[in-house]
Amino acid sequence: QMGQKDLLIDCQGNWGNILTGDANAAPRYIEARLSKFAKEVVFDPRITNWMNSYDGRNQEPTELPVRFPLLLAQGTEGIGVGMSSRILPHNFNELIDASICILKNEPYEIYPDFPTGGYADCSKYMQGRRGGSVRIRAKVEKVDKNTISITDIPYGKTTKILTESILKAKDKGKIKLKNIEDLTTDKVKIIIHLPSDVSPDKTIDALYAFTDCETTITPNACVIVDNKPAFLSVHDILEYSTQHTKDLLLAQLQFRLNELENNWHYTSLERIFFENKVYKILEEDFESWDAQKEAILNRMKEYERSLRREISMEDIDKPVRKLSKFDTKVLDEKLLAIESEISEVHHDIDHIVEFTIDWFTHLKQTYGDKFPRLTEITGFETITAQKVINNNAKLYANLEKGFVGMSLKKDDNGTYICDCSDLSEVIVIRKDGKFKVSKITDKAYFGENLLYVGLFNRGDNRTIYNVI
Repeated sequence: QMGQKDLLIDCQGNWGNILTGDANAAPRYIEARLSKFAKEVVFDPRITNWMNSYDGRNQEPTELPVRFPLLLAQGTEGIGVGMSSRILPHNFNELIDASICILKNEPYEIYPDFPTGGYADCSKYMQGRRGGSVRIRAKVEKVDKNTISITDIPYGKTTKILTESILKAKDKGKIKLKNIEDLTTDKVKIIIHLPSDVSPDKTIDALYAFTDCETTITPNACVIVDNKPAFLSVHDILEYSTQHTKDLLLAQLQFRLNELENNWHYTSLERIFFENKVYKILEEDFESWDAQKEAILNRMKEYERSLRREISMEDIDKPVRKLSKFDTKVLDEKLLAIESEISEVHHDIDHIVEFTIDWFTHLKQTYGDKFPRLTEITGFETITAQKVINNNAKLYANLEKGFVGMSLKKDDNGTYICDCSDLSEVIVIRKDGKFKVSKITDKAYFGENLLYVGLFNRGDNRTIYNVI
């Protein structure tokens, strides 16, 4: 699953297909390595918290120092201990732009972006909170008057599931089609061939109304906060992630600063050791090597005021071991380079917000071209089934006995009323003036001596029933 999300794992071989639902090849036939992005963003042993492995032989990370909102980029879904979580995937570049807005205290908005593309209506997204919803649709296009093409599918569906739902709708008489072909490879391509007397525009509406070409996803951003489950919005998660990234970058800078301070200290010791000819103590006779080192330490302490910390006995070994590599000019150049970098790191630490913005900008410039938005955000008109259903049945009624339905038997003396569908509603008016509106069934009793039976269209403000 991580490999199919195409962010952290560089895959080789058949890793499965999220479009068709085809399974991956056996493990012996596929290979994986960390992506360049993962190496730069997810791993840094210097700022990683480590713990003992299960047998105590090795160290393993308690968590990885991820300097990017990875959870929102990948999305996740699962259940456990009566708790479920569903966080939808979002666009790589839009998350970075939103993180920069957070650091600049500017308003922002983020919406899901699905790897399967399609259309999404996020008017009820509610920032990914529990109780919100996202309506998603396949991308269905009219090729010509007898052909329809599906080029994107809803998130969570496969072309196989989609094709089966279309065939089921055909069997139920909801959609008329001649043939359907699934030509999907690395891109979705489902071709639907229509009879010559069927409208492609009406068929497209019927696909959204009766098949999996339109579906609804309910997000539920449940995450662990302080060892307890909490229901947050994607804005809450992104703001936490952005601040966490800033803290991790600050830890990296402080670690680098300590390294530079140590380098500066030891390089300064070497320069003092040679410029002041402390090395001549090595030519004198001493009872032991420890006594000789003690003499060097005492002499070096005379110049301690030019350093930034005290000289210890451990510090003495470094200049002594580098006697053969002595070059005062090289040491001076090295010190200048170290001091310059120390100044830069101090500046970055003092301006950590700007440094974090530069970090996110660098990620977008380096990797952003690989992650264009795939899902088009738009508003959907609700397509009611009654508007697009084909008349696949006939309505009969026995006015005297009071039976109405689609399958009245011959001995019921059913009289044909009109064509209808199994989703239609019927209005029945009796001679006593009472009326009833209900969904059509195979056979239903409404009372004897019926005056009128007909189809009832909700929302029809032109038809008036006058009863005297």
